[in-house]
Amino acid sequence: MKDIYAFSNTELVRTLGRRFKTYRIRCHMTQSEMSEQTGVSVPTIRSFENGRSTNVSLQVLLALMRAVGQLEQIDDLLPEIPDNPKDVFKGLKQPKRVRHGK
Repeated sequence: MKDIYAFSNTELVRTLGRRFKTYRIRCHMTQSEMSEQTGVSVPTIRSFENGRSTNVSLQVLLALMRAVGQLEQIDDLLPEIPDNPKDVFKGLKQPKRVRHGK
């Protein structure tokens, strides 16, 4: 894939749908079997795989990833942020929120 930032969100979702179809097929599952396992309707799966549905919820995406054994990849989407070594060394607490003055 070329520079990922060059893609629109819609293009990225379409790419994920095409990739998901490959995973589903490699797992030897039909769309109907995937629907039964995940609770996601066949039309939703079909639309996602064909790039027509670009508004797939996170719940649906997680269910589909789980079904093809790729749920651990979620860590690559938003990995844990390590503590800043300077803050750890100084014994400072990590902020829980950011406030800006008015």
